[in-house]
Amino acid sequence: MINDEDITTVPIFLQNTIAIIWDFDNTLIAGSMQSPIVDAYNIDEREFWQEVNNLGTYYQGRHTRVNQSTAYLNHILSYVRRGIFPDLSNSKLGELGKEITFYDGLPQFFQTLKELILNNVEFQRYSINLEHYIVSTGLARMIRGSDINPYVDGIWGCEFIEDVAEPRYLSGEQKSLLPEPGVIQQVGYWLDDTTKTRALFEINKGANKYPVDVNDTIPKDQRRVPFKNMVYIADGPSDIPVFSILKEFQGRTFAVFKPHSEKEFQQVYYLQRQGRVEAYGPADYRDGSQTSLWVIQTVRDIATRIVGEKDSALRATVKPAPHHIDDTSEPLSPDVSPQQSMPGFEVE
Repeated sequence: MINDEDITTVPIFLQNTIAIIWDFDNTLIAGSMQSPIVDAYNIDEREFWQEVNNLGTYYQGRHTRVNQSTAYLNHILSYVRRGIFPDLSNSKLGELGKEITFYDGLPQFFQTLKELILNNVEFQRYSINLEHYIVSTGLARMIRGSDINPYVDGIWGCEFIEDVAEPRYLSGEQKSLLPEPGVIQQVGYWLDDTTKTRALFEINKGANKYPVDVNDTIPKDQRRVPFKNMVYIADGPSDIPVFSILKEFQGRTFAVFKPHSEKEFQQVYYLQRQGRVEAYGPADYRDGSQTSLWVIQTVRDIATRIVGEKDSALRATVKPAPHHIDDTSEPLSPDVSPQQSMPGFEVE
């Protein structure tokens, strides 16, 4: 029979997971993922985003505040209602995701990083593994439909609802409110620059994998992925809340910029000068590029630290068994413990 005292001594997680958390737009791709949507309906993309960027001012004049980071979601729905995006469904969003073009080296680089850990004998002594997550204010359905999806362990993004729950839907008399099957109707889930940090805590506590609520209290040494085992890679000022969390808790941060773009280079340059990010480089993930080398070395550093921590815990916990002493054995010095004399132990 197991009592409560025994249960509290059992570690919940081994803390042997490394999490690389990626932004999406301007980090994994050049520009925004919504480009295939406006292209599919022959809409001028610049005009669409000008409208989105002015929604704050428009509604402020009507004494209403909007979240600028997610205002594009409702504007897409306005285009659906007006018949400009007449058949835009979640399924179609997934299909349009196939048209997303990634920066050089992707998605292969995701697999390279996983194999870096899986193929290292020292790292596998403690079953260290690496997971990729995408945390974006973009559309989760498009990310799932893209070429990167098979290499990802989890996605946080905005979601649309098609078949909306009508009043008294719990009575069992639900009738579809769709004007036509499969057209998106409402925003179901959204992230903005600040709520991206919630995803970090879900990964940290294991809420994305296990029946744990992100607000549950879990001791830091019992959480699934410590913040110091995380790497966050993104492109700009909108990611400062996440950068700040990881900086506070010893995580690693890296900013990318569009290759050959002076404006984007200046943006990440000043992020680094202000201490917002640890380092920066071009969004080029090909073998041997500056960015790929930094990420690879950082992953190695984290995995090596985990091995060192596990080795230290092992030496501190395991008490060596007695061993035979033959006639040629030298007597132990009073300053040397039996553990220090055991072969295979490194004394620090």
